[in-house]
Amino acid sequence: MTATGLLPRPTRYVDHVMGMPISLALRGRHTHDHRALEAWSEVMADLREVDRVFSTYREDSFVSRLGRGEITVADCPPEVVEVLGLGHRARLESDGAFDVRRRGPDGPVTLDPSGVVKGWAVERASAWLHALPETDFCLSAGGDMVCHTDDPASPPWRVGIEDPADPGRLVATVPVRQGAVATSGSAHRGAHIVDARTGAVPGRVASVTVVADSLTWADIDATAAYALDREAAAWLRSRRRTAIVVWADGSVELTDGTAPRQASRLRSSDSLSHR
Repeated sequence: MTATGLLPRPTRYVDHVMGMPISLALRGRHTHDHRALEAWSEVMADLREVDRVFSTYREDSFVSRLGRGEITVADCPPEVVEVLGLGHRARLESDGAFDVRRRGPDGPVTLDPSGVVKGWAVERASAWLHALPETDFCLSAGGDMVCHTDDPASPPWRVGIEDPADPGRLVATVPVRQGAVATSGSAHRGAHIVDARTGAVPGRVASVTVVADSLTWADIDATAAYALDREAAAWLRSRRRTAIVVWADGSVELTDGTAPRQASRLRSSDSLSHR
């Protein structure tokens, strides 16, 4: 996903952590002054600390050590308890399709809270940007983003939703003033999401995008809905989520939080209203 604003042109920052690009767009009073640079530095420091604690690719992370049984939850920072609690809630609310514990093809269960961590971490880090007065921001991590406009007269951020069959095209554009957008699918990272109950890779759904107030839950729900495969849209409607489900046959289903509508293909000029 990408986000742009109308005039004035935003100031942009880019860095990498947690194995993905982190980008920030700022408009308004603080865009490239000391306060803006300090806030961006704090955002990245927060995300690097999250990587130190939660990365499943680092042998020395708390999550890796916890998964190997070398330490207990009591030995971990309190953030680990918070993330595992979110994962437990998500497992219950998705009837087990979403789980932070994965069963491999040969049987062993591994701890992988990545489906919770990204949205939770970026939403938490965005607090540094909320502290910038008279400043709009859009903070993106691997395409999932938190958007904020400080002035009601400011134009919304416009978030483009990629076509999973052709990432160079958009299936929709979502204007966001206050909120978050998250997409789950296999277009960029391959078949990394499975139904935790069966280990099956989704085959009917191509991508799920959720628009919500919280990036934590937008990300969790997009991942859970994708794992639910053919049940994705129905489950999102049951949660009253605004979402865009792109099916493997190229059709697009929208849920507005109360009722769905069908479309064979949305044009890049089409949009969804949010807040």
